[in-house]
This record gives sequence, structure tokens and C-alpha cells, in this order.
Amino acid sequence: MKKYFKLNNGIEIPSIGFGTWQTPDGATAISAVKTAIKAGYRHIDTAAIYKNEKSIGEGIKESGVDRKELFVTSKLWNSERGYEKTLKAFEKTLNDLQLDYLDLYLIHWPAIEKQFKDWKNINAETWRAMEELYSQGKIKTIGVSNFLTKHLEPLLETAKVKPAINQIEYHPGFMQHDTVALCGENNITVEAWSPLGTGKMLNNETLIAIAKNYNVSVAQLCIRWVLQHDVLPLPKSVTPHRIKENIQIDDFEISSEDMQTINKMEYFGGSGLNPDKLAF
Repeated sequence: MKKYFKLNNGIEIPSIGFGTWQTPDGATAISAVKTAIKAGYRHIDTAAIYKNEKSIGEGIKESGVDRKELFVTSKLWNSERGYEKTLKAFEKTLNDLQLDYLDLYLIHWPAIEKQFKDWKNINAETWRAMEELYSQGKIKTIGVSNFLTKHLEPLLETAKVKPAINQIEYHPGFMQHDTVALCGENNITVEAWSPLGTGKMLNNETLIAIAKNYNVSVAQLCIRWVLQHDVLPLPKSVTPHRIKENIQIDDFEISSEDMQTINKMEYFGGSGLNPDKLAF
């Protein structure tokens, strides 16, 4: 399995990221990050709205691993969209993480028509601030999160720097084909948040049966399935043995027959969040 994805700006990103959504701030987050780095993760994903950036930064610092070896992502929250607010929010994130630069910064959710008449302009102005930070070298890579085709197409029309990443919900039963296809056409790498469907994949009988054939956990099966679709998974756990297990997916390959079985699964669980119908 490849260790890195090469992004459209030439930067390499480790092929499995450590997700920290819903990881409580404080000792839990610090410990989880240290455990993940010790287990071999070199890609840490957080966001301002997770309210754990200070602890993530502390965990990175206490890990003892050279900053240059790590790929750290954070995201701009919805209340901070727009050119000036984006610049300020980024500085706060950088300070909270105790870092000199970010490897990747994402617009967490698109501004949408349901909430804003000028949603396209809001996204464009937010992106302009991201491009400014990128040009200054404060961010190595810029991208978006939860942008569906209808949000991504207008942004691509005005962007001077094309997004390198689109981080979307992606797991068995929810493959978002249209968005993934548009990203492929534009050489935008897709990242999968909630590759375990907020845990709902783990109790599915079909996945349990397939995982048993490979002598792996359902989590390992889902993570491997995501990677075999050339999508970058961001599994999350605070349990030490699961953190370690989730990165150990090199010893098996899912057959094309089993891949097809998983691909054909109907929606059976996930966050339920539709980026085009946000109320936050």
C-alpha cells in the first residue's frame, strides 16, 4: 500500500490520517495524539470547532517527533468565513497548535444558498484569504471540506490556486460518486472523514463476514477499502489498541469481488449531515 498521496502542488501527504473529531480536549486528546504518533501516524487532522487544538498541539510537542516529519491539518469554522476573518482565525489556530505553519488548512463547510444569497462570493473571499496565507508560506497546502459538486464548481471558476484536497464523508454505503468524480477530473485528492461511519460500519453483518475472511477487524477492512479507492482515510479512536490496529492494513488486500460487494451496499449509517442543508 502506498505510504503517501502526491497532491496537485507536489506536496506528499501520509496516506492515513489520525482524526480527532469528538476527541475531548485535555488529557484524552494529548494522550491520543501521542499514542498515534508512537504507533506510526505522521498525519494529524483537527479543526477549530473540535475545540481541542491546544491539546493536539501539546500532544505533538510531547511526542518528541520532529515537526518536519508531521503533516498537520486544521479547518476554518463557519462563523469565520470571509477574507479578514479567515486571516484572524488562522492565526488563532496556529497559536493554539503552537506551530509555525500548517501543512493543510481547509474551509470546513461551504457557505450555502439556503443561508446566504451571496454564498458563492463568501466562499470565493474565504478562499482568497487561504491563497494569501498559502503564498506567504504559512500553509503548505490549501483545500476544502464537505464541498459538493455545486459548491466546488463555482469556487474553481474564481480560484487562482486550485484546492489540493476535498475532505468529505465517505464510507461503505456512502461513496458520493459525483463529488469524487469532479475531484478526480481536477486532480483534487479526496479525504474520507468518518470512514467507519461514526462507528455504524462496525456492527454490519456483511462487513463483519468479509473482515473475518481476511482475519482483520471491520475497521481495518473499511480503512483498506477506502485506500483501495484511492481515497485517503482519517480514522478516529481514543482507544490505544484500536489506534494502533487502524494503521496496520498492509498485510492484506481486498479482492475485487469483495470490493464490489462493499461498493454495492446501500446507505446504512453515517452522520446524516448534508452540506447543502446546514443549519450551523
